Amino acid sequence: MTDNPLGPPPWLNAPPVDPYPFEDTHDLRVGPDLHPALLALLPYIGEWRGRGKGGYPTIEDFDYGQEIRISHDGRPFLHYQSRAWILDEESKPVRPAMREVGWLRPVLEDGRATDEVEALITNPTGIMELYLGRVNGTQLEMATDAVLRTSTAKEVTAGHRLYGIVEGALLYAQDMAAVGHGLTPHLSARLIRVGG
Repeated sequence: MTDNPLGPPPWLNAPPVDPYPFEDTHDLRVGPDLHPALLALLPYIGEWRGRGKGGYPTIEDFDYGQEIRISHDGRPFLHYQSRAWILDEESKPVRPAMREVGWLRPVLEDGRATDEVEALITNPTGIMELYLGRVNGTQLEMATDAVLRTSTAKEVTAGHRLYGIVEGALLYAQDMAAVGHGLTPHLSARLIRVGG
């Protein structure tokens, strides 16, 4: 066996790099300029917190708190992250609930944004969803084009999400098709802007 004629890769013994040097922001007053393709999604950028109600035919109804952060780094997409927690009858936290991360991208034609949006959303329960939708003023409506699941994930087959900015708040309703049920209301919430 001969030695590798190319030698070791240049990064093999290199020192560590500095922290990530580019800013990601949910506050339009600081950080990089917003990419022009994101202007239709501008009302959603920020940090949001509030409460909602959830349920499904296979589970009991529940109340939850939620934080959503929608940010950008100057490129033509938004970073989406959400974390929720179950609330008791006195609005006290009981336990962590769903977390999601993802990306929202306007569909571009000849370098200009259309009203179409693509979204990739994943969660730690083994489900990845590809949504296609449209933005219309301060309303964003999306439906799944594909749902991928790990072998141990719950059987989710479709989803529909409707978001809107109403009187400065972020409202949404989410329907889900899962475990033998068709699209059924699952989550709805009202979140107040707390940053951005």
